[in-house]
Amino acid sequence: MNTKFKGLNDLIFDNRFIRDLPADQETANYRRQVTEACYSYVKPTKVAQPRLLAYAAEVAELLDLDAKTCESQQFTDIFSGNALLADMKPYAMCYGGHQFGNWAGQLGDGRAINLGEVHNSRNQHWTLQLKGAGATPYSRSADGLAVLRSSLREFLCSEAMYHLGVPTTRALSLILTGENVTRDMFYDGNAKAEQGAVVCRVAPSFVRFGNFQLLSARNEFALLRQLVDSTIRHDFAYLLDDNPTFDKTLYMQWFNEVCRKTADMVIHWQRVGFVHGVMNTDNMSILGLTIDYGPYGWLDNYNPDWTPNTTDASNRRYRYGQQPQIALWNLLQLANALYPLIEDDKPFQQALNTYNQYFEQGWEAMMAEKLGLQNFIADKDEALINELLEILAAEETDMTIFYRQLALVHADNEQTDAELLAPLQSAWYQWDTLSSAYVTRVLTWLRDYVQRLQQDNRPHSEKGQAMNKANPKYILRNYLSQQAIDKAEQGDFSMVAELLDLMRHPYDEQAEQQHYAAKRPDWAKNKAGCSMLSCSS
Repeated sequence: MNTKFKGLNDLIFDNRFIRDLPADQETANYRRQVTEACYSYVKPTKVAQPRLLAYAAEVAELLDLDAKTCESQQFTDIFSGNALLADMKPYAMCYGGHQFGNWAGQLGDGRAINLGEVHNSRNQHWTLQLKGAGATPYSRSADGLAVLRSSLREFLCSEAMYHLGVPTTRALSLILTGENVTRDMFYDGNAKAEQGAVVCRVAPSFVRFGNFQLLSARNEFALLRQLVDSTIRHDFAYLLDDNPTFDKTLYMQWFNEVCRKTADMVIHWQRVGFVHGVMNTDNMSILGLTIDYGPYGWLDNYNPDWTPNTTDASNRRYRYGQQPQIALWNLLQLANALYPLIEDDKPFQQALNTYNQYFEQGWEAMMAEKLGLQNFIADKDEALINELLEILAAEETDMTIFYRQLALVHADNEQTDAELLAPLQSAWYQWDTLSSAYVTRVLTWLRDYVQRLQQDNRPHSEKGQAMNKANPKYILRNYLSQQAIDKAEQGDFSMVAELLDLMRHPYDEQAEQQHYAAKRPDWAKNKAGCSMLSCSS
């Protein structure tokens, strides 16, 4: 743990993205198409009365900042956008992307402004980015602002995902602006004024697939190569140990790494029941980090067809069960963008095939961990897992509770049906109404599962401990976030702190917090914010 804390004025900025790459020559802040540049300089919009609502101490530590610093007025001023440190050079990135499968052209940081890039005492590099700090040249018809509800969701989920072990951007702070922002939450003509807020996001880099796509689409190939070289040099430097030459071989090694990191990220999403909701290529991190927490959601009952995004309600392109395939499709679009640097489709096809193989192997290993199996054995476990997933989807079954409680099942043939079912009954939303045929199917699966556990001959306590490391007790359930939002909008921020603290240890029992592990209540099943959300902030 770092104990050599710094003040904000002591932060060391190494703004390598803007050092390496060309800026937009126009410095005025108006909406426009930006060419032959990777970013535009732009300053955050000052706000009326910033107020610190919450900060993540672990993220502050990454920046060598202590609690006293984070609770200072200077911290609030800087991370609301009201002040800048001397070495900050704020900018918004230029990128494009495919949105819901269609090429959208230039998009860019429409409500995100990078303050600068900090080099910490552990030789780590962190980019500081404000979301909701005002308009940029890429805001199109929007205002670049954000409201409390979406900002709170992003702040909490960024940190929850990190502690769940999911690759993610982080969140340093959540600050109210003291100003109202008008939003039409469901695009139905019912716009209203809401409290404005700003989140400071933190990541090694915020470069996305779309950064490369836009340059390629515009035939700016020299700049495309420059961006690829810079990305490898700074974020994939380990690849240079074996091949220090920036050539086609290195580029393909890099693309393979992007495929692998993306697969790892989605495997973790599937493990914890997270649904991103808007997997457009401009929302895909080149580092395989979960980025842009908009209309995301968590599976309550296991449903592979569920998406939290109202915009996607009819096609369900970004539904839970299709996330692995969408990630592959997005990687294909990145491959198309990089093709001019390689001019050969075979290595890209091999890399994409490798993604499929890597994902499948990783998913099988992950599922084995969730079931407490020492290894995945295809001829034994493929049918076992497939049958389980069909069972979970056939009736409303809480995914998180089911897997957590499964750790309590013993590998004992002498158990009665009632003893086998007892640990799991709480996972079903309507246990008392389940048909006898369904219950029989569950029992048949459990008997098969017990037989499989016996083949491993693993001590019950060891198996249970391993399962509890793969299956969280707590996730940031949709209704919990909404309850925190409802309270915060009334001036009560206590639940924000409680959830932030809860999600620091999502795999621990935390007996005093058991109520946060409860199934989705009936009132939340169709409540706005608890079931589906729009892309609106």
